[in-house]
Amino acid sequence: MRVFHELSQRGGIHGQPHPVRRTRSDKARLVGKHLAGVVTRNPFLALGRHDAVVVPHPRKPGGVEIYTDRLRASLGPAALVLDSGINGTPLVGSRNLDFFTSAAGALRSRPLDAERCKKVEQALEALTGVKVPIGALVAREVPKHLRLRAIYRSLLKRRKIKTVFVVVAYFHQHLVGAARDLGIRVVELQHGAISPFHLGYSYPGRPVVADQPDELWCFGSYWAGVAELPAGMKTQVIGAPFIQPLTASELAAKNPQRVVFLSQGTIGGLLLDYALALSSARPELEVIFRLHPSEHLSDYAVPAGSSVRISAGPVESTLGLLASATYQVGVATTALFEGMVLGCRTAVAKLPGHEYLLPVVDRGDALLVEEPAALAQLLPSAPICQDSTAYYAPDNLAAVLKR
Repeated sequence: MRVFHELSQRGGIHGQPHPVRRTRSDKARLVGKHLAGVVTRNPFLALGRHDAVVVPHPRKPGGVEIYTDRLRASLGPAALVLDSGINGTPLVGSRNLDFFTSAAGALRSRPLDAERCKKVEQALEALTGVKVPIGALVAREVPKHLRLRAIYRSLLKRRKIKTVFVVVAYFHQHLVGAARDLGIRVVELQHGAISPFHLGYSYPGRPVVADQPDELWCFGSYWAGVAELPAGMKTQVIGAPFIQPLTASELAAKNPQRVVFLSQGTIGGLLLDYALALSSARPELEVIFRLHPSEHLSDYAVPAGSSVRISAGPVESTLGLLASATYQVGVATTALFEGMVLGCRTAVAKLPGHEYLLPVVDRGDALLVEEPAALAQLLPSAPICQDSTAYYAPDNLAAVLKR
């Protein structure tokens, strides 16, 4: 994933997917939190007995982490929640090893085979035309992984953990690997869109891949088959209790003029061009450009005279906007699928990453728009998803936990 992000950004295809910006004072406060956390949040010192580890997502709109919320409630005190405070606010009562995570990346890297890394770097550049510092990535990431893997292996063994539940497993491979070393079951909970183009999940031919979860628990049946998962990885549909279809009266109350654009850091500037073109061609429409939670309002400016409104932060919720809108436009964000549940007509802008939604377009649940100038004419013909349960099934977590 890190090599892919380097390729796409250095090649000018994508921006940063989830940019994190810190001032010097921010970094100093973070160091202080890490040091204090060695005592106050150290999972080695947690009281009680735990059968499971739960690693939530760092994003918590309104203070709620939706992907593990029901799971944590179901497991109760049996769950040891490991929630990092490096890129977000940890859940109350959670533990973490942030000090060790930062230290593992800061320690001097071991020597590596520079000549071999150079050959890989040259081969990748010949294939893609983009130069990626493979040697530097390997020198930083591999030693960090090995150090953290050993620490988490010690933690899991000491706490006698039987199951690890993790969100975004491809960024927690040290934990997944530690569990696999000990023969501990690993379950990943879906957190976003999966496609044949997502390098965290798609392995054509289903080869054996190291440090992968045993199971992937999905929102709906669509996700279980849309990509070729690693060999041996099983799937379960647990549904999505955090989103429900609108009632007939709520659908009737939708604003027929409201269009919500769903931005992402990777393509936000390009998608804004679609929003500006639509607003100019159809001034009667209310065009709202909703930023991804990881985006910054300061990165966007609407030209004078345009009626496009930028929406960011917790004052408005993305789901609330989609529930009130008749149309939604995006590229590859998971929010597009949530908008389908909420009865929005869906248009996909043909920008880098739109390939994620091509299976959905083929199913007739979304319309692909080639260029900004075409959106005004095509938008009214954007389809409504007639059955969204394939994407977000009814809540089935309790039944899966009993198996």
